[in-house]
Amino acid sequence: MKEPNRILFISQEINPYLPEETPIRQLNRQLPEYFQSHSYETRTFMPKFGEINERRNQLHEVIRLSGMNLIIEDADHPLLIKVASIQSARIQIYFIDNDDLFHRRKGVIDDNGVEYPDNDDRVIFFARGVIETVKKLRWTPDIIVCSGWMSALAPLYLKKAFNDEPFFAHSKIVVTLDDNEYQKPFPTSFSDKLRIDGISNTDVRSIAGFPVGYEELMRLAIDFSDAIVYASPKVNQRLMNYAETKGKPILTYEPTADVNEMCSRQWDFYQTLLQTNE
Repeated sequence: MKEPNRILFISQEINPYLPEETPIRQLNRQLPEYFQSHSYETRTFMPKFGEINERRNQLHEVIRLSGMNLIIEDADHPLLIKVASIQSARIQIYFIDNDDLFHRRKGVIDDNGVEYPDNDDRVIFFARGVIETVKKLRWTPDIIVCSGWMSALAPLYLKKAFNDEPFFAHSKIVVTLDDNEYQKPFPTSFSDKLRIDGISNTDVRSIAGFPVGYEELMRLAIDFSDAIVYASPKVNQRLMNYAETKGKPILTYEPTADVNEMCSRQWDFYQTLLQTNE
């Protein structure tokens, strides 16, 4: 009997864990349920932002997955893994947490609407934390969907630093573009901070030596992806133009109020990606 396909969702934001119900948060909530109902195995990860109420959402730490230290610019950051269930959908959400980077802090902006100065460290920690946790789970995804700029380093790490890992050797990596951009560029040191074994100067030359804005970060994600999804009617036009020069499969945005229809279109798109593995 053929094993079910597996899909890993690396999402910056998911309903109902963040207060405002936006279209992208709702889509990220519905996709795992939709794919699970169509006989996929799924795993879903998001950052454990400080505004997520652990008690209300019944989060609890997974001790066997926690405890690893991730080093960013010579600083040790303990990795904490928490999990919660969306009972109505019978799906679990894994949360990447760290006391310094996420505890008692909101999403990507503070109470005054100012972006956190260490969002660059948080992007690095989130992507590496997800990958290390999936390795610990010994779970091999066929498709990896990266939604939101906080997931943007996952394609680079997967294709370069973890390219010899059997868990990810045949995974198709999809980058989802939406209209949620950050405004304050990451510092010039970002390309050095993100470096780990397997990442060469050539891999990061497109962002080396200058501040890294949203467009530069997402171009890097596109470079190391296998396919791109436009998940908003207001995706940055320059990024779409860039993506279309790469010759990779692209799922364009189609206006609809029906989330199930959006999920169905992604289902069809991913089925074509899987056929290239056969």
